[in-house]
Amino acid sequence: MRSINTWFVIVFKYGFSVLKTISFRRSLVAHKRRNLTDRPHHPVRLADVARHAGVSSATVSRVLSRPEMVTEATRAAVMAAVAATGYRVNLAARNLRKQRTGAIVALVPNLGNPFFARLLSGMGHELMAEGYDLLVGDTMATGGRHRALRRFLDTSRADGIILLDGQVTAADLASLPGAPPLVTACEWIEGADLPRIVLDNQRGTELATGHLLTLDHRRIAFIGGPEVNVLHRARLEGMIRALGTAPPGYAGDFTLAAGARAAGIWLAEDPATRPTAIVAFSDELAAGFMGEVQRHGIAIPRQVSVVGFDGIDWGAHLPTPLTTIRQPRHAMGRVAARTLLAHMRGGGDLSTTLTPELVIRASSGRVSG
Repeated sequence: MRSINTWFVIVFKYGFSVLKTISFRRSLVAHKRRNLTDRPHHPVRLADVARHAGVSSATVSRVLSRPEMVTEATRAAVMAAVAATGYRVNLAARNLRKQRTGAIVALVPNLGNPFFARLLSGMGHELMAEGYDLLVGDTMATGGRHRALRRFLDTSRADGIILLDGQVTAADLASLPGAPPLVTACEWIEGADLPRIVLDNQRGTELATGHLLTLDHRRIAFIGGPEVNVLHRARLEGMIRALGTAPPGYAGDFTLAAGARAAGIWLAEDPATRPTAIVAFSDELAAGFMGEVQRHGIAIPRQVSVVGFDGIDWGAHLPTPLTTIRQPRHAMGRVAARTLLAHMRGGGDLSTTLTPELVIRASSGRVSG
């Protein structure tokens, strides 16, 4: 009979061997797992996306480069496959092959003006869906309009331009040959044969003036914008149509301060003969006017009614909510983007005129006394 010590030696010897075997096997499995985890996966290819979507590689390529050429269902299936596989388009290489930048530039006259926010949002929404980036330039913050045009109207910078500054002239554009496709939005350039996406501005001030006439106002004045501005002229024409004559006017620009200056002139006039109602070129001018006259104890609308133009969101939250002409700014931005893309593809007459809306709030009321 073997002693306990002998059994211990045998168990220890062979048990340790088994433990070593188990440990080795576990190490081998872990090593294989590490290799599988650490091994670089091959990049997702166009063919992988096509296989996942159940379409050909050519169809995937078409969806990514010319989405307008495929059906909505096919486009949705391919984009879902792109998301599922993690496929990444090499934009730099694709743009180089296509000799394009992948960018659209919107040029505005004043980025500080809240009017442009919804317009740009609409453009960005539309362009992103078509694979373009939206870049924004301020024509007044880059050393003047002509310098801004020279900087951005270059096919190496942008595939297309949406111009929102109507004080650029046709001569300015003519001096820059070889520019990318261009459309105008909100404002337009007289004498330039370009697609334009604009509001019916004359109809807007006709609506505003007509609203005040129904409230028995007869002395209605206009706080205008710069006289060289195309919007100023169009909106003034709308008031002339509604009144049958040119209204008394106060010179302005696009600022709250200009509205306050107009209020100072109005306050100095004879209360018996001064205007009982104001149509302002913009909501900012209207707000500047209202703030100044209220600071001097004037009650709105009992002593003077005020109607703005643009439909800026904060107008509803003023101490006296502002009656205004609302522009469909987000829709205008989307239409401008679609129009530019169609223009880039050789579309024909693509101009669009949008309809204004009268929004009645507390700043307008029946004439007093």
